[in-house]
Amino acid sequence: MPDFIASDGTRLHYDDTGTGLPVLALAGLTRNGADFDHVAPHLACRLIRLDYRGRGRSDWADPATYTVPVEAQDALALLDHLGLDRVAILGTSRGGLIGMMLAATAHDRLSGLALNDIGPVIDPHGLAVITGYVGRNPAQKTHADAAAFRAAHWAAFKGVPMDRWLAEVAQHYDQTAEGLVIRYDPALAQTLGDGKTGMPDLWPIYDATAGLPLAAIRGANSDLLSVATWEEMQRRRPDGIFTTVPDRGHVPFLDEPAALDALHRWLGQMA
Repeated sequence: MPDFIASDGTRLHYDDTGTGLPVLALAGLTRNGADFDHVAPHLACRLIRLDYRGRGRSDWADPATYTVPVEAQDALALLDHLGLDRVAILGTSRGGLIGMMLAATAHDRLSGLALNDIGPVIDPHGLAVITGYVGRNPAQKTHADAAAFRAAHWAAFKGVPMDRWLAEVAQHYDQTAEGLVIRYDPALAQTLGDGKTGMPDLWPIYDATAGLPLAAIRGANSDLLSVATWEEMQRRRPDGIFTTVPDRGHVPFLDEPAALDALHRWLGQMA
């Protein structure tokens, strides 16, 4: 398996497939490179997927290092490991925050940025939902039970077939005799606080994307990326590609027609 060692000695896993434009895919907070299984077959590029420290097939580390700045440095270390001067970044949720951070701190290493249901303002309601489940194993005991729960209760997602829900839960939970187990360090929850602490002003790192081909995708029913933030993102980057995916919450799977159209146009700008 392809691995590399971060500056503090943590072993990090990545996948590297395809040819052409290098695109570094960065997943959501608790997730891993499997986040991009659905979209990968549709992208004509070299897709590099990083499992953050403490997630997926990477080693667990000091929870104090589970931060966006450290994870951004890990991403740069991966580029150095692969001998890549520049990459485009496709960032889902947490991955988009890392991408914006890199736009502000290592702008010359980026050739473009695509944001999946994330912006510089995190809606408090959506953040409270996240803090409510991070670090906990789901109550359901099997993949089938978890898939059925999502189909019945995730009202922000409509028209999702059961095989997609099964694929999703199988990607992110191990099924054991004791029940489903999360594929990340439960100590990640320690980094979130109570979800009520004020967020820093992240508009400067969004503004740092100026000059980069930008695509942004929002689930129409998202509880993390508000309409007000979405509209302000468009005002500040009128040259960007902005697409709303119907019948999706946080986050779109990225293989929906609207999402694919945006990503293909974005990749075309860097061809």
